[in-house]
Amino acid sequence: MVFFILPLIDFKIYSTISELPDSWNSLPTEDQLLKKDFLKSLEESYPKNISAYYLGVFKSEILVGIAIIQRVEMYIDDVFRQKSPYCIKQFAKDIISGIVKGNALVVGNLMHTGQHGIYFNPKNISQQEYLQALNKGIGQLSMLINKEFNKKIRIIAFKDYFNDDEIHNSTIFFKLNKLYKVQVQPNMIFSVNPNWESINDYILDLNKKYRRRYKTAIKKGFSIEKRELNAEEILKLNEEIFSLYKNVSDNAGINTFILSNNHFLSLKAHLEDNFKVYGYFKDNKLIGFYSLILNNKTLETYFLGYNPKHQRELQMYLNMLYDMAKFAIENNFETVVYARTAMEIKSSIGAKPHTMHIYLKHTNNLIANTVLKLIVKYMNPIRKWEERHPFK
Repeated sequence: MVFFILPLIDFKIYSTISELPDSWNSLPTEDQLLKKDFLKSLEESYPKNISAYYLGVFKSEILVGIAIIQRVEMYIDDVFRQKSPYCIKQFAKDIISGIVKGNALVVGNLMHTGQHGIYFNPKNISQQEYLQALNKGIGQLSMLINKEFNKKIRIIAFKDYFNDDEIHNSTIFFKLNKLYKVQVQPNMIFSVNPNWESINDYILDLNKKYRRRYKTAIKKGFSIEKRELNAEEILKLNEEIFSLYKNVSDNAGINTFILSNNHFLSLKAHLEDNFKVYGYFKDNKLIGFYSLILNNKTLETYFLGYNPKHQRELQMYLNMLYDMAKFAIENNFETVVYARTAMEIKSSIGAKPHTMHIYLKHTNNLIANTVLKLIVKYMNPIRKWEERHPFK
């Protein structure tokens, strides 16, 4: 008789980066947003209502998978920044806040568009085994939070998967765990033509209408002094940078967090040259900025801000989009992730929409997940917009 010893699959939950095993960074993932440096920069600068846990999945005591799980405390002042003057609309907001407020666990990074929350090595563990271990970890983490903070987890979400992500093959897992699939706004992605060696090559590929649009934007923004900010300048201008970020963030209407005011400083300290902040100046005063994360061959656009008094006159936002594309072309990136929102203007510079989905559930069985899905669509609606086609 032959006995087979099956490899033991286990998991561990960590609450700080310093606890992570040395093998964390050795996993064969190229996503820099899952590496210790980036996670450490977030750990030191999370919004006051977000904290993170890190899950390691082990097979025969070898790390084969990881997950970032964020605990989010959602309250009405953070979710809805502005009161509605219309009674019915405000009543709807109050009902929604009553359902979603409280603690949620998000598998992924709520602060950035895209799947930057999970990784497993398919050579060592199947997707089914990995998800089962992750699910057990979420259950244990929920109990730990309840015990330590006396807070019940009300919502569980797995965020931001493209249509072709293999996670969608695990329909049985999501069905058994009552996690429902919901479409959210698309991720706008700009593909860099390998034949472009400079921004001039990009301009030549634009049709007449959008070449004229480009030239108009550049002309309007001609008086802007643009330059990269080093760590010392970010520190010196930190209050102005944060104020400009808040101008844009507060006008979003719906949001789930406010960055801490040391966020950009922390990213620069830990990512160094892989994190860029560019300032827009007029008369030696900072009137706008944008930030970038260099993620191998992908350029991740990050938070930005501007003074609304100068936005229309100088077309700052459009200039920022062009400048991001220029940086990608000149530095040999393959794609630029422009993320969600403002889809039409992003498509006007050449970005294409890529459909994304999340999986989620409410832990209160009395609240139907169909209601939760409707709420998510209200908070993150699939807006009708006209895609632009700027190339010849």
